[in-house]
Amino acid sequence: MNKNNTVTPRRGRPPKIARDNADTKALLIRTGLETLTEFGFSATGLDTILKKASVPKGSFYHYFKSKEAYGIALVDAYDSYFIAKLNHYLDQQNIPPLERIVNFTQSAIKGMGKYDYKRGCLVGNLNQELNHLSDEFKNRLMQSYTAWQIQIENCLNQAKQQGTISKTVNTQLMSEYFWIGWEGAVMRAKLTKSSTPLTLYTEMFLRALLT
Repeated sequence: MNKNNTVTPRRGRPPKIARDNADTKALLIRTGLETLTEFGFSATGLDTILKKASVPKGSFYHYFKSKEAYGIALVDAYDSYFIAKLNHYLDQQNIPPLERIVNFTQSAIKGMGKYDYKRGCLVGNLNQELNHLSDEFKNRLMQSYTAWQIQIENCLNQAKQQGTISKTVNTQLMSEYFWIGWEGAVMRAKLTKSSTPLTLYTEMFLRALLT
């Protein structure tokens, strides 16, 4: 403090940002999701995420014992978000089942376009790095796919009950087929920076159901 009773800023490091524990952990999760939906897990250094979040490394290890534990926590968070999104679109009983699927894909297309097709699906991105992931990590990814498939399967079963699609359609296999193809379309959309692969895949999936 100087003679005029004003506070003189200290030189050196900027003051630490005061956060409680929940805020810091949530910030790490949010920053990780933003980063890893665009860049690979293996290629992204932990220091990059910590710098973006303005969180010291010591604080990180207070919440996560390793980078892999952090990665699994990110999958948990992304999975919760994505299931909520699927529920929002696929459980709308006042809308025909196949139209609900189209509404979901249109929402996804809009979301990718918002970020210039740089961000994709976190689980799909991690699926490209299986050689660098543990069995525990791989199992967690498969759990997400299984949960998402159930959402599509339930919607297709309703379409079958309403007579929109044939009763001979194997809805379990078609729901698995949907996600196998959709993840590929997402990767192609990132490559081409275009919605065309997503729109084409949606159209061909519906044609396969209605044939």
